[in-house]
Order: sequence, then C-alpha cells, then structure tokens
Amino acid sequence: MPRREVATVGEVTPTPTIKTVAEAAGVSPASVSRALNGNPTIAPEIVERVMRAADAVGYRPNGIARSLRTRTTKVIALLIPDIGNPFFTAVARGVTDAAEAEGYTVLLCNTDEDPEKERRHLAVAEQARVAGVVLSPQGRDTDISRLRQSRIPVVVIDRPLREKTDAIVVPSFAGARAATRHLIEQGWSRPACITGPASADTARARLRGYRAAIREHDGMPEIVAHADFRQDGAMLAARELLARADPPDAFFVANAPMALGTLAALAERGLRVGSDVGFVSFDDAPWAPYMTPPISVVAQPAHPLGERSARLLLESLRTPVERRPRRITLSPTLVVRASSLRPPRG
Repeated sequence: MPRREVATVGEVTPTPTIKTVAEAAGVSPASVSRALNGNPTIAPEIVERVMRAADAVGYRPNGIARSLRTRTTKVIALLIPDIGNPFFTAVARGVTDAAEAEGYTVLLCNTDEDPEKERRHLAVAEQARVAGVVLSPQGRDTDISRLRQSRIPVVVIDRPLREKTDAIVVPSFAGARAATRHLIEQGWSRPACITGPASADTARARLRGYRAAIREHDGMPEIVAHADFRQDGAMLAARELLARADPPDAFFVANAPMALGTLAALAERGLRVGSDVGFVSFDDAPWAPYMTPPISVVAQPAHPLGERSARLLLESLRTPVERRPRRITLSPTLVVRASSLRPPRG
C-alpha cells in the first residue's frame, strides 16, 4: 500500500467570529450582530465600539451571506463636521426629510473635523452595509475606497473630494468676495477675515474670495486670522486682531459659530456692530435677523442642499448603473442687514 505524505503548513489561526468581537467589545453577540447589520435602534457609541473591536481582532463580516439575509438596509449615513453649526443642522433636516419620505432612516455621525473620527465613521458605514452615504468631508483626500468596493453610493456636500463622485456644493469663493466687496462699498477701509482651518476647503475658498475683493483696491491691507470653525477659536482670533495697533474696522467671518465668538470679542471692547465696526457672516443662522442690529450674512440654501443630496443618493439606489459623477452647484445669496451698513459721517 503506497504511503501517504501529509504536508504540514504550520499552525492555523482560528478565524475571528461574532463571539470574538463581542468579547473584545464587552457587549453581547446580539449587539454585535445588530451593529454590523446597520440596525438603527442600536446606539452609535456601541456601533463604534463594535467596529473598533472588529478591526482589532481582524473580523470581516461575510457581506454576501448577510446581504442574502437582509437584502439591503434602509439606512443612510450622514457624516457632517458639526451638528452644532446651524448650517449643518439645516442640512441634516433636509436629508432627513427627503430620506424619510422614501422610507429610509438617517444615521447621523458627527466628525468634529477629526480625520480619525471620520475614518471610523466611514468604516462603520461600510461594515454596517448602509444603503448610502451623504458626506461633508474633512478634506479633499478623505478615503472612500472601502465604500466604493462595497458598492455603497456616496454624495459629497459642501466640500469637494479629489476623487470623482456625486457632489452638491455652494461656491464659497463667490459668497466671500461679494460680502467683502459689500463692506468696502459701504466705506469700511480695513476689513478683516476670520476664516477656518487651512485644511478645510471651504475655509481656503472663503479666504480666497476675501483676498480677491481686497486686491481690487490698491493699498488696502489684508488682515487675516485662522481659527477652528467654532465660537471660542474665533473669539481668540478676534481679540488678537483687535489688540493690534491698527485694528480692523470691519469683519467678514467664515461661519455662524465663529460669528458669535467674534461678536463676543467686539462686545468686550464696547464696539458697536453697524456703528463702530462693519460685520458680515457666512451662513444665515436662525438668530442672525433678530440680533441688535440684525446681522448681514451670506446665506446658503442649507435645507435644499440636504434634500437634493438625499434625492441624488436615492436616485443612485434606484438605478445602480455606472455613469459619470454629477456635480450640482447651488448659489449663495448676500443678505444685507444693518450690521454691515456704515452710518453717514456727520
């Protein structure tokens, strides 16, 4: 009888299972299953814990088997930088209104302008097999390759991606240039720009718009400060500008939370907006018309932007065929109120 030879290939590492992930995450296997299948009833912090544990133990769900069981989730993931920003609050409402009208649930993820948090949320979306993703990316190089591989459609809003995908944007450059031109036309001679971090495309575009308007006037100084897109950062930036020997006499500010910080810094010095200092903010926050004086703004169509992004995504789900990415541009509007009007000199 011929002798059999058995090849030894070394010790085989056991394949991680849902139970392995559950033990690593400190939750039940049922919770792991719900998190991986995109069940909207499970808390986002549990989903994130499960996804981190799955990455740590090397678990990869069987997407084919799961899709046979669940067909497709009726969940859309919405990733935005800051739900506290009134612009993104209105965008989220628009996405939710359009999605719920078609029977979809929206899973809201707040990235806080943090690339690592954004990466984790995108991993959650991919592994949970959401139907699609609406994304306001942290930067142009945000990686959506895993979503592509899983054939999960993506619509980018507010900020473009280097990778070609469906997108809906509002031209920040044009809005910022119009706001700065308006301040100069009103007779303010030293307008400053407080914009967001240099890593954010919208912050750079708004700064370019401001500079384009300033450079139309020979000898007019560029007075610029960068801060995060939040109230406290803008307050510190405004304080520094106001402490200069030659402080600005007007401000163009890059978003609504930053506007509140800048207004607080002006109030500290007893400066009156619309009298001592001119003021325009990007985004028409709900409180802007009710301030004393009312605040001039560059208004973005936030709710329509959210609605159209969800509809564009749902259209991709209904007709999942290869096609060229679509880019939709919505126009900003300069809304002039008393904060930017210079009183007559008497």
